[in-house]
Amino acid sequence: MADNFDSDAMKVDIDLVRQLAELLDTTALTEIEVEHGDRKIRVARKAAAAAAVQYAPPAAPAPAAPHTAVASVTPAESAPPGPAANAVRSPMVGTVYLSAEPGAAPFSAIGKTVAAGDTLVIVEAMKVMNPIVAPAAGTITAILVENGQPVEFDQPLVVVE
Repeated sequence: MADNFDSDAMKVDIDLVRQLAELLDTTALTEIEVEHGDRKIRVARKAAAAAAVQYAPPAAPAPAAPHTAVASVTPAESAPPGPAANAVRSPMVGTVYLSAEPGAAPFSAIGKTVAAGDTLVIVEAMKVMNPIVAPAAGTITAILVENGQPVEFDQPLVVVE
């Protein structure tokens, strides 16, 4: 069957698609999207079952010997806190950095007062450093990521109240 479509409309950079797929493998991300002009490339994989284990509460302690005291874990201690409604979220998939360069002071610290537009973290995507800024003035009450950690789209990064 002959080509029944405009070949200009379907020009896809196969090398870029392969690079994006490799990036998914090396960073353990599930989705990445690149947009240039009116063209958009999205590469996604179904999340592995192991990814859900990251948020599972710790396993119950083993049964104790008859005369051994065991401290119990309450549900409040075992469940990770949910992100605050006013958490600043990642606008993209990438790697988060808490400072401008290794050894430099971090942009964010708990208790630090920030103004609207102050850089909170940097998210690197496709070798581009993207500053993530405070949407409004406030105080940083939580930092929800670690330096060098891969992040997903819409993942909470920092809480500013």
